[in-house]
Amino acid sequence: MVKLTINGKEVQVPKDTTVLVAARSAGITIPTLCYHPRLKPNGGCRLCVVEVKNIPRLVSSCTTPVSEGMEVQTETARLKEVRATIMKLLLSDHPVECINCRATDDCALHELTMFLEVHENEFTGERRKYDTRDGNPFIERNMEKCILCGRCVSVCEEVQGVGAIDFAYRGFKSKVCPPFEKDLDCEFCGQCVQVCPTGALLGKMWDRGLRLGQEKKAVDTVCTYCGTGCNITLNVQGQNITKVTASERHWNEGWLCVKGRFGYSFVTSPERLTEPLIRKGKELVEVSWEEALDYTAERLKATKEKHGEDTIAGLASARCTNEENYLFQKFMRGAVGTNNVDHCARL
Repeated sequence: MVKLTINGKEVQVPKDTTVLVAARSAGITIPTLCYHPRLKPNGGCRLCVVEVKNIPRLVSSCTTPVSEGMEVQTETARLKEVRATIMKLLLSDHPVECINCRATDDCALHELTMFLEVHENEFTGERRKYDTRDGNPFIERNMEKCILCGRCVSVCEEVQGVGAIDFAYRGFKSKVCPPFEKDLDCEFCGQCVQVCPTGALLGKMWDRGLRLGQEKKAVDTVCTYCGTGCNITLNVQGQNITKVTASERHWNEGWLCVKGRFGYSFVTSPERLTEPLIRKGKELVEVSWEEALDYTAERLKATKEKHGEDTIAGLASARCTNEENYLFQKFMRGAVGTNNVDHCARL
């Protein structure tokens, strides 16, 4: 353990902890944009700079490890001026359209503008202009809103291991893009959308409509696409899912695949079955669950008595949990008496 002082408050943290993490563990807020707790820090945005005694320059707290006896200041007048200047420089190359931006409610840049009390911007000049080019079905890219924090690049490389995007060009022309600036062509997991702190990356399927008088709420549930059981959060307004997100506090740590993040339109599909169906004559008729289960049990029993248990086979689903699949094979082996059990997990 290492002892240090932050804003006059003694803090004790494990060795190799960064100043930023140490400050947050003590309830001290240091603003950041490029930092993400599950990605390697790069110190790119410089908003997290702090003053350290006996070091003449400002240091980025997200990349600076603590040391014994270190004395840190995070809220001096100099730091406030530097952070405000950095924020103004970011906004000088950012379209100020917060009223119409779909990411306003979840935009770290917007929140920090208010936190740092940046109300006016004296920096003017040329701004980057990009044509919209999104030949993909899932992710909307507005690169004029990109602040080059690098989170999307890092998560694609470090978490997904895909490296579908990276920084290109230098200086004023720097941008994040796929190789040779082609259309995005990847797994479309949406991890980049999850970590983007601005409106540069959004889900194309996200609901753009505003329903007055309908309460917005977040509903935690479990993805049904496979047996992995990722926790997801349905953002709901009225009876409509506006988008799917994932909380970092769950075991999947906020990471999802393309199906879990973007494949939710089936929930309100008019073709979705809501009741069991039994064929009566040439028609499929809706029945109660009790009638459907009784019907199935009778047919299984009759088939077993007439033709033997090995004329029956069971096909399990990859969308069920391990526990449900265990019960299914137990039923087939213990109740029906056959080992003819297979599974559809060949995606």
